Parts: sequence; structure tokens; C-alpha cells
Amino acid sequence: MTVELRRQVTPTGPAPMALTLHIRSHELIADGSVAEGGTDAGPNPHDFYDAALGACKALTVLWYARKKGIAVADIHTVIERDASAERSGVYRLAARLQISGDLTDAQLQELGAVAGKCPVHKLMTQVATEITTQVERLP
Repeated sequence: MTVELRRQVTPTGPAPMALTLHIRSHELIADGSVAEGGTDAGPNPHDFYDAALGACKALTVLWYARKKGIAVADIHTVIERDASAERSGVYRLAARLQISGDLTDAQLQELGAVAGKCPVHKLMTQVATEITTQVERLP
């Protein structure tokens, strides 16, 4: 899979920082905050990183519940970020899932265990990510 990002162009010229992200048939905006020099036209990269975790946990719970016939009526996920120690190598995310439906305590506990095994959680905590970066002139 390929993710493509291009700097946004406004009627007055290139945006200070805003990028249009193309993922399959989806289009999203990424930008820096005003304090960072952007216009806050969209989430910043940290926001997308954090949101990926929340989305993965919710989607994993919904997939599992459907597969097991567990009646999940709704799910609300909140991710709280503590980046205060990021520069020293620690980035903390706290996930809270609120699930409604006709659930027993055991099912709710089971769904909590499943949320802890979502693929993005594993990717963020158990996988060594190798990144290569190539910079070249734009034609």
C-alpha cells in the first residue's frame, strides 16, 4: 500500500504546511498547528498516530464482537496523549473504550482484552519499524 502526500495549494499560493493525504480512495488533510507555523487545517502527524491506535482498538473490538455474536450497540474511544517525555524516549498514550450493549461483565472484560491485542497496539509496542528516507528533486 502507498500513502501519498502533497502540499496544499491555495488561491494565494502554497499553504504554509498543510498537506493532502491520499490513502486508497480517501483524502485527508494534515497540518501543523498555528503555533507550529501551520493553519490547523487538519490533524498533525501526532494526532494521526494517536487516532490510529484508537481506531484500531475500536475496529478490533467491533470485528471480534460481530464474529463472536456479542451485542455491541455502540463504542466510544478516547486516546489521551502525554508527550511530555517524548524527547527523552517515552511517549505515553492512554486508551479508554466505552462500550454499550447487552453485555455481561465477562463479555466487557473479554472485549477489553481484545482491544489490548489490536494490530496497531502491537505495531507501536512490539515491532521494530525500519524506515528509509529518500529525498529527490520534484520534476
